[in-house]
Amino acid sequence: MQNPRQLAFLALREIQGRGAFTDIALNRILQTAELSSADRRLVTELVYGSVRRERTLDALIDQLGKKKAHQQPPDFRTILHIGFYQLRYQDRIPASAAVNTTVDLAKKNGFKGLAGVVNGMLRQYLRLANVSSDFKPTNVKSSDPLQLPTEPIEHLGILHSFPNWIIKMWWEQLGYQETEQLCQWFNQSPTIDLRVNSLRASIEEVEATMQAAGVDVRRLPQLPQALRIIGGTGAIQQLPGFKEGWWTIQDASAQLVSHLLDPQPGNLVIDACAAPGGKTTHIAELMADRGKIWACDRAASRLKKVTENAQRLQLKSIQICTGDSRDFTQFTNLADRVLVDAPCSGLGTLHRRPDIRWHITPEKVKELTLLQGGILAQAATWVKPGGILVYATCTLNPQENEAVIESFLETHSHWQIEPPPPDSLLVDFSKPQGWLQVWPSRHQMDGFFMVRLKC
Repeated sequence: MQNPRQLAFLALREIQGRGAFTDIALNRILQTAELSSADRRLVTELVYGSVRRERTLDALIDQLGKKKAHQQPPDFRTILHIGFYQLRYQDRIPASAAVNTTVDLAKKNGFKGLAGVVNGMLRQYLRLANVSSDFKPTNVKSSDPLQLPTEPIEHLGILHSFPNWIIKMWWEQLGYQETEQLCQWFNQSPTIDLRVNSLRASIEEVEATMQAAGVDVRRLPQLPQALRIIGGTGAIQQLPGFKEGWWTIQDASAQLVSHLLDPQPGNLVIDACAAPGGKTTHIAELMADRGKIWACDRAASRLKKVTENAQRLQLKSIQICTGDSRDFTQFTNLADRVLVDAPCSGLGTLHRRPDIRWHITPEKVKELTLLQGGILAQAATWVKPGGILVYATCTLNPQENEAVIESFLETHSHWQIEPPPPDSLLVDFSKPQGWLQVWPSRHQMDGFFMVRLKC
């Protein structure tokens, strides 16, 4: 068996040193690893946890080391992250094991001369926490070794490991207490939601089949096709019904978007930013696979995933259109429904994609808003008179959400917001302005913004 902490180090070196995406780097490591289920879970926890908690772990290095985190050799900093993460966030790992295995990591990866530094910093953390090497509190009350500033935004940013600008943005919308709740939610491991393909199986059939296979699932009240997996699953592709196309993975809040679009059998629907196809295939299911759906995207490689998903789900109504949606003039006044699931900062999915918080900047958000506005304006030309246009993002940034819609409406006076009716399953997410907002800490699903527009 391979050493799970060494594998976590190798993945983190790709992520923190070379800018790889967390899921891609981790999958690359796990694909060839010979590990028990418990060790695979440990590798995953160490990798995702160290990326999520990067700012907090750096603050501990700054506090306890002779050199600041940014002055440490990158690989050595990564090793310290793995050690501090185990001590601070992994109650089931004995402190002695966390310290000793981290010292071994340093020796194994070219830092034999700094092994004593690793040992000293980690044991200093334990002394400040009043915790013994076996994670048994001493007779002195346990305390948090992390020193935090009193300024509230900086305090939350270091404690929960987010950039200050993101904390400030949420604070302005939610206030201190709910911002902290949101940070805590995003630092949890994500759940897995399924969307039952009602053209192939009923939710009762999938529920019963899963439970018979020992997979615990729970229904989600607002969503007629949704099941949430509770606990571990093993390989998703091996679960019952996957190969038969009975279900696909799609977060609950993403399922709401297609219900807001409300496509009807026989409609012509255009999905302007379709890959990898979760919403496209949902639209086809809601239309009973009758009508035509154009799935558009710039990346031909990503559109292959749309085709693969449609084939597995046995859907025939989806056609592919490769290219930049801002350039498409062939769809003018053709569509009954258009979906713009816009490229965005993804700040509603930070528990699934923890590296986003470190890669997205206010400058990148400005670039995204121009892209979003351009796609929305072009997509609006595709809609027939009386047709429907839905704009959606998986971010919690008003610049990419409310501001984009307000700007669009200022220059497109014949369009108006159409809020969901009072009996809609979407009404719990509706705001007075007519758009919908999903807050993860309130609704226990990914963060989303969506609005239905009618011309």
